[in-house]
Amino acid sequence: MGRNTRKRRSPLAIKVTAASAALALGGGGLIWANFYASAHESNNDAWGGNRTKAAAAQVATISCPDVGQKLTNVPDKARTDVAGELSNLDRQITEAYQRLATTRDAQTRDANFVQNSILQPLKDRRQNILDRIKLEITRVGGTAPGDLDTLANCTGTPADQTNAGGQQGGQNGGGQQQGGGQQQGGQNNGGQQQGGGQQQGGQNNGGQQQGGGQQGGAIGGQAGNGPVAADFVDITKAQANVKAKPRNARNASKGTFTTRCGVNTNKNHNTDNVIVAPGVKNGAHHLHDYVGNQKIDAFASNDTFLQGGSSCQNKSDLSSYYWPVVRVQDGSQDFDQNNDGGGKEGNVGKILTPVQAQIKYVGSPTGKVVAMPQFLRIITGDAKTTTNGLANANAHWSCTGFENKVQLTEQYPICPQGSKVVRSFAFQSCWDGQNADSANHRTHVAFADANGNCQNGFKAIPQLTMRLVYDIAPPTIENGQVKNAYAVDGFPEQLHKPSTDHDDFIAITKNNLANKIANCVNRGQNCS
Repeated sequence: MGRNTRKRRSPLAIKVTAASAALALGGGGLIWANFYASAHESNNDAWGGNRTKAAAAQVATISCPDVGQKLTNVPDKARTDVAGELSNLDRQITEAYQRLATTRDAQTRDANFVQNSILQPLKDRRQNILDRIKLEITRVGGTAPGDLDTLANCTGTPADQTNAGGQQGGQNGGGQQQGGGQQQGGQNNGGQQQGGGQQQGGQNNGGQQQGGGQQGGAIGGQAGNGPVAADFVDITKAQANVKAKPRNARNASKGTFTTRCGVNTNKNHNTDNVIVAPGVKNGAHHLHDYVGNQKIDAFASNDTFLQGGSSCQNKSDLSSYYWPVVRVQDGSQDFDQNNDGGGKEGNVGKILTPVQAQIKYVGSPTGKVVAMPQFLRIITGDAKTTTNGLANANAHWSCTGFENKVQLTEQYPICPQGSKVVRSFAFQSCWDGQNADSANHRTHVAFADANGNCQNGFKAIPQLTMRLVYDIAPPTIENGQVKNAYAVDGFPEQLHKPSTDHDDFIAITKNNLANKIANCVNRGQNCS
């Protein structure tokens, strides 16, 4: 995971010139909004101020198989190069989506435009990358998955299918991830959440939001890529869905350890992702808040993590806690409106700083925990659920006063007056006992089962939990459009869906802190 200075071999891999990107996207997504406006609307109306806009388009977004989740056995010597090629695939999808978003007029004139001009060229470019991934793996003695070539093809997703949880659902869920889905996500995907969609559905299926229905529909959003009205629900009308926690066994580890690291008031942001895309600038294609370690970017490594300093009160905690920012789409813009990962890629609006960020480690209901290993990396949730489905989703949205009743995965809550928006995460709490990371960044950790037990020989570790609170003016829905929407940053083709929320963590400690956390939890104490 060291600094990657090797030149990537793909000509479109890492860099896109600012000039060409600005030409394609009109500086901050204005062209996206204009192409999504109806033909009779003025440009000002297309921008929409503080309203999301509708569009009549047959294809709302592009869905490509998530290659990274298939690569569960990449030799260590090939991982850096493979990670770079996976970043190339993400770049290709972003560029294809940008072309989709800026050619709506051509699409209405030619029914085959998307297939011939966007999807087929994308398939050809993806095949080149897949061939290189196979070469990198076999070059060091590994074996590439036999079905890798089948992942080259991408499809166009109609607007009326973008709330269905993805077209590739289930392909990425290994045994432990599926178990985690049952524990953390199962409670949120039942009828009560669909009921929320039905509740709003009557006003979301009309002409304005779905483009009249005759040509497919819109995906809205201030930058033309979401969210839409169906992505929101009045939490006071959502059914309770929070299940009881497993009962504690006699030897349960009942303690907690809280680390206070602030809310990123110092604006430590970047659009990198050192876990998934080491050595690649803008590898995340969206902006992160960082607390804890202050020197995490694409080029940080195990060799430099301990030099990063920390925003945490406990200076022995150099761990990195980072998550996608939340923005309010009220017509405002922020510092990155013309930047990669920001407005150029559909992440627009005012960045909201949490008013509270609670980071707490908790124990296991079935026994004692072992200390987290140094440099353990965990990603919880899935930034690509619109493509992958909900197998790895771990988004939890709620409101203060409702957290013990309602936790939403597929919708953002509209909170009542005096209540604040809450997004929370409960990370995987079982570790394979050997690896600080894995090729697909998932299989070395797992969720406990419904009874709180780790399976397959995995060991219980202190479970990292995070609770982020935001003071957000409640969005309103008028005539099938959402006004003053808020949304989490994400890959542009993922349409800012609530289920794409995710959180990242790298365990970095000094002065025996990892053992102190485990001992505190095991003794049933509440420490900080």
